[in-house]
Amino acid sequence: MSGISELDTGVRHPIRIPAPTWPDGPDRAPGKAPGGSPRTDSAGSDLLVGTLPDVMIAELFADPPDIHLYPEEADMVKRAVDKRRREFATVRLCARTALAGLGIPPGPILHGPEGAPAWPEGVAGSMTHCPGYRAAAVARTAAVASVGIDAEPNSALPRGIERMVASPGERRALDRLTLSHPGVAWDRLLFSAKESTYKACFPLMGRLMDFSDCTITPDPESGTFSSSLHVPGPVVGGRRVDTLTGQWRTATREGVEYVATMIVVPAGPAPAASADRS
Repeated sequence: MSGISELDTGVRHPIRIPAPTWPDGPDRAPGKAPGGSPRTDSAGSDLLVGTLPDVMIAELFADPPDIHLYPEEADMVKRAVDKRRREFATVRLCARTALAGLGIPPGPILHGPEGAPAWPEGVAGSMTHCPGYRAAAVARTAAVASVGIDAEPNSALPRGIERMVASPGERRALDRLTLSHPGVAWDRLLFSAKESTYKACFPLMGRLMDFSDCTITPDPESGTFSSSLHVPGPVVGGRRVDTLTGQWRTATREGVEYVATMIVVPAGPAPAASADRS
């Protein structure tokens, strides 16, 4: 998995190949950037904002200048290249802006187990970045047990990668979708949906996952997808969740096309057995 992470493709991490690299990004010390503030639910969105109930999302399509980090955060990227520092800073700016929407004051966002973001007590969250886009989503755990978001370029995966991330059955479904709905890079959407699955499941399960640990079934008409787990799913509200339901969306910004996926695991029992809704 680390080999894929190093490709200049926007393909980065989670459902591991083999070690996840979590997106990170901050704001200036108190959470403000002179270049403008991330979009939040009230501001409308081109990609993720406004898509998830009970979730605050902030997103940016560029890196504002002079974003400052808390000392602990700066130490995490002190040896990183400039591109990594900028995406790290901007996605944390998004995270602190989203947290402010929940009434939570700014503070450093460090790493927890396996490098996942360590959110404040009582908060579930997820961050994502790809070339030209950064976003963070947060929610109170009283309403949302976990959330996973991922954004990618809406372009085909590099040659050979699809076979690493998709099962034979998934690849056949992708072929059919490509013929019937050619405007979406379905292999990239599937990759993104598996990343969102991993990000939503890891805080609840505490274990790494492989691409083969879930099957993604996109619905091209409703903008949703199901993620069927092939490992024991998380127990939420006293019930095991073996199938997650997510949303997907595409958008174009300044000529660049993006595809994003998102999953919310409600804090209480899902309305349907072994399923949750986003």
